[in-house]
Amino acid sequence: MTVRAADRARFDRATAHLDAPLAIVDLEAFDANADDLVRRAAGKPIRVASKSVRCRALLERVLARQGFAGIMSFTLGESLWLARSGFDDILLAYPSADRKAFAELTSDPKLATAVTVMVDDPAQLVFIDDARDGGREVVRVCLELDTSLRLLGGRVRVGARRSPLRSPAQLAELARTIARRPGFRLVGIMAYEGHIAGVGDSVAGRPVRSRAIRLMQAKARRELAERRAVVVRAVRAVAPDLEFVNGGGTGSVQTTAAEDAVTEIGAGSGLYVPHLFDNYTSFRGRPAALFAQPVVRRPGVGVVTVLGGGYPASGAAGADRLPVPYLPEGLRYDAQEGPGEVQTPLLGSPADDLLVGDKVWFRHAKAGELCERFEALHLVAGDTVTATVPTYRGEGHTFL
Repeated sequence: MTVRAADRARFDRATAHLDAPLAIVDLEAFDANADDLVRRAAGKPIRVASKSVRCRALLERVLARQGFAGIMSFTLGESLWLARSGFDDILLAYPSADRKAFAELTSDPKLATAVTVMVDDPAQLVFIDDARDGGREVVRVCLELDTSLRLLGGRVRVGARRSPLRSPAQLAELARTIARRPGFRLVGIMAYEGHIAGVGDSVAGRPVRSRAIRLMQAKARRELAERRAVVVRAVRAVAPDLEFVNGGGTGSVQTTAAEDAVTEIGAGSGLYVPHLFDNYTSFRGRPAALFAQPVVRRPGVGVVTVLGGGYPASGAAGADRLPVPYLPEGLRYDAQEGPGEVQTPLLGSPADDLLVGDKVWFRHAKAGELCERFEALHLVAGDTVTATVPTYRGEGHTFL
């Protein structure tokens, strides 16, 4: 029996009393992935990206482990909710235009102490002040550095379009603006190198493309390490009490951690290991989060139909954004239909061994987005469900 076949057998046993659709997290794989992140971070703390987890119980589980400290959140509303839930070190990784939430943040000492917000434009400071509605608490702020690689004199850009702040002078100038403006305190710098951390460099069946990605990433790592060090020095000259410099992501933990200028690593997808993270030479994770759909039809030889399953991930549309049929091995989508909103036909010889009511296990393309489809995660240890915990959605929250 292969490892995957053994996993299918124990997942089926663990959830035999549960009807699909359902989602699970394999705790042994989750914990092993956490250990691997810590190993690669080489002593630097890992701030957990909540958008990649979206489950308070699992955030608590990983933050209880040595090597993890703090949360990287994705909306201000989520940040305030987490702070009220007892989390006390939350970095909002994206700018916000939530007036009501800023009014709450600036009116509550506990929230203002626990939450750091992202800025990359003086207009955002004006927005926050206009939203205070009488709130006088000092707002902790973090600057974001544009990490993109510019080639051919800037005519070619590789990397996400995020912050407009690229040069040391630009970040230092905004740091000075913050220092002069009452009601704000600069505490950190963040730089997420998504073109390194979030792009696999070993694409199956694409050796030339894989080689090009590795060359690009090697050049991007060198350029960013040099520029990030200069940026940090420039900002520390204005704000010597800077508390943290956050960088990295699941795919670049070890290389980002090696930079002296970086004090902590941001990562989250490496806990669940969705299938977009299969194509890396730098690490091998274990799939920890899966969902199951029930067989509801047997249209013919070599075909079964499961309920639902059309859960595409965000990003540029393409086949790589679709969930993949994982267990039993050997199933594939019908190219004419793909995964559907209500039903999904699956082709392959394993279909002939499946009965109505059997479970087919899938892996999502991205990590936390799976939790937007399910109200609960069943936590599996061995071949037993040891607990069932709510996702954000299960607690009544869909922040985006």
